[in-house]
Amino acid sequence: MNTDKPHVEIAYCVGCNWLLRAGWMAQELLSTFQHDLAGVSLVPAEVGGTFTVHADGALIWERKRDGGFPDAKELKRRVRDIINPEQTLGHIDRAAGPGGDDDAGA
Repeated sequence: MNTDKPHVEIAYCVGCNWLLRAGWMAQELLSTFQHDLAGVSLVPAEVGGTFTVHADGALIWERKRDGGFPDAKELKRRVRDIINPEQTLGHIDRAAGPGGDDDAGA
């Protein structure tokens, strides 16, 4: 295991059945940052209603604070901003077009 690379931890509420959501987000992060991360850990939370994401020790998402769950684009942006702010995320970084849909034409 390369300890020089950052690590992401996703803590989720077991009682709320958020394991699949956490797993999907972990998969998205590992697909996007496969060469940049040491790993992604899924951690069953001891406190009900918990859904947090830490990147390299920094809290980047907290369900209650941030108003729900992140979409994949926002989560990737926030992780990137911690682990490698200079990295481009391609279409994810494009500004929304006139219709407000940043996936138009994709």
